[in-house]
Amino acid sequence: MTDEEVQALQNELETTKTELETATAEKESLTNEVEAKAATIVVLEQSVGEKDGEIATLKQSVEDSNRRAGESEEKFTSLNGSLETTINAYREVLLAANQNIPEELITGTTIDELNASVAKAATLVSQVRESIEAEIAAGRVPAGAPPRTPPDLSALSPREKIEYAVKEGGKK
Repeated sequence: MTDEEVQALQNELETTKTELETATAEKESLTNEVEAKAATIVVLEQSVGEKDGEIATLKQSVEDSNRRAGESEEKFTSLNGSLETTINAYREVLLAANQNIPEELITGTTIDELNASVAKAATLVSQVRESIEAEIAAGRVPAGAPPRTPPDLSALSPREKIEYAVKEGGKK
């Protein structure tokens, strides 16, 4: 082998060594990067596990809330039915206590509405009663003949008064 060939081989060897060192440094850098990413993956997996636990807890909480909402809905429906029964019973009591008020005038779906309708109906019945009584009083004719009143003699002259007295005296 000639010196030139040896020199070329040595240059090639040096270039290869440099490339090897660069590749080794790059490999070490990539290894460090992989280890960092693996550590990040471990942290993320732990975070995902924690989040999965939180999600499971929240799902359970939502299920519990839905169950309680269903129970509350049942209670509400039951209470609403009881309220309707109570209001109907109260309406019946109002009808019995106010027999002079027509049944159709006592309306409402709450106690306040029933009370207001009773007050309004009582006012209406009172006004109608007063109106009818006024009509009856206006058309009332006294029973029997009107009382007799003596004739008014104040406008007669003394002579006419005497004549009247003589005439009336003779009728008795």
